[in-house]
Amino acid sequence: MPTWKMKIEYDGGRYSGWQQQENARTIQGELLKVASHIFDDRVQIGGAGRTDAGVHALEQVAHLRAKQSLPIKELLFNFDQLLPKDINILDIKTASENFDARHDAISRSYLYQISTRRTAFGKPYVWWVKDRLNVKSMQQACQLLVGLKDFRSFCELEGDKSTLVKVESVDLSLSNSLILFRISASHFLWKMVRRLVGTIVEIGRGNIRESQLIQFLTSYSNLPATWTAPPSGLLLEKVIYLGDSKPKLSNPMIFIS
Repeated sequence: MPTWKMKIEYDGGRYSGWQQQENARTIQGELLKVASHIFDDRVQIGGAGRTDAGVHALEQVAHLRAKQSLPIKELLFNFDQLLPKDINILDIKTASENFDARHDAISRSYLYQISTRRTAFGKPYVWWVKDRLNVKSMQQACQLLVGLKDFRSFCELEGDKSTLVKVESVDLSLSNSLILFRISASHFLWKMVRRLVGTIVEIGRGNIRESQLIQFLTSYSNLPATWTAPPSGLLLEKVIYLGDSKPKLSNPMIFIS
């Protein structure tokens, strides 16, 4: 069965997440609708990560399977013509028949954008935190997240799914009036990144200490759920596969001077 690897960017503001749903508009649903029209047949599309409602992607990866083959140029042209303006195909390449965007991925990276000032243009892509934040305290706290940790306190539990995640790196930096939180890991749990960001912001506000973050990583607490950061500032930045080079840090989606 012909298979392609697609790289996709999208603004998730109008969508109920990545995963297809019967009574909601989703990114996967829009892609399936367009691809089925292009091939005039049913197709399969699976993504590397299931981004939540309102979450964006700088580079999501998906596999596309169809019963017939089409030239890549023709595929790109048709997707460009038929997809909504807030979903764009960055690249399409032929892939092996057994390529699976989700199961073949070895790591994923997310970017969260926090604005330190009110913005007229960047609101859909940032979380404006009005309080003064201690960035140094936030940077120090981020290092406590690296390694194999139990993130039970930072996710919506899904049955008996393991809450152990190996976090490869966490970086928090400043770019003009933006605080950029980046995290790379083997995989992510539902709402994990947004709850980590919310907790780190509470440390920056001075409301909690690093010792409490350590407690959340060693014993379950529902407090981080009350600090869940809004989806607007979260972007899936990169998905890494075997043989890929280390990803370069991309510029913020919205620069705020």
